[in-house]
Amino acid sequence: MRRRSSRKDAAIDSAGRLAAAVGEHPRETVAIIMAAAATFAILVNALFLQKGPHPAPIFAARPLLAQKEAAVPSRLPAQAQTQVQGATDARIALIANIQRELTRKGFYHGPADGVWGANTDIAVRDFAQAANLKINPEASDSLLRTITTSNAKPPAAAPATTDPIAKLIAAPSNRVTAVQRALSDFGYGQIKPTGVYDPETRAAIEKFERDRKLPVTGQINDRVVRDLAAMTGRPLE
Repeated sequence: MRRRSSRKDAAIDSAGRLAAAVGEHPRETVAIIMAAAATFAILVNALFLQKGPHPAPIFAARPLLAQKEAAVPSRLPAQAQTQVQGATDARIALIANIQRELTRKGFYHGPADGVWGANTDIAVRDFAQAANLKINPEASDSLLRTITTSNAKPPAAAPATTDPIAKLIAAPSNRVTAVQRALSDFGYGQIKPTGVYDPETRAAIEKFERDRKLPVTGQINDRVVRDLAAMTGRPLE
């Protein structure tokens, strides 16, 4: 009986001390209780409520393999590759048809290879000038229709001369024509693309060479042709 009584007295004494401590420090007691409750809730959530391995990470991370797969672009499907190849073949066929029509009209004298080079570009521009048209010199179905239905003809050739030097100077050149057009397009003078090297062409070349800090020669040399091609973004020969 005495043991039970002593235990009961000790429990009452402890409870009394706890109550006294709570009474003296109510705020601290409430904070301790709230912290203990929060800790208990976190443990229960981590151990019993989270899916996957325990403890569950705070910030979900994508698997490394998934990141690599997302970084590497997938290859074009076979259908897309077929469409791209078909578009390329269609453009080649379109350019070849334009070249054939230009040849039939007398503006083009090269092969119908489907490649839009300097000779094709010159021929289209010559056609547009002869037909008094303002068209975009790019391969298109509308350009092909315009050439096919047009009655434009290339200008008549200059009369023959017996002077070989004069004939050499006056002979039109595709290279000269391309250079003249490029210089005119970029504001180096009102030059007519005649294909004949004349004083206006020489003056325009000298101005171009000064702007590009090149040796001023006034001649159509490889350096001038190369720099003009780089500026226009298309081959000149």
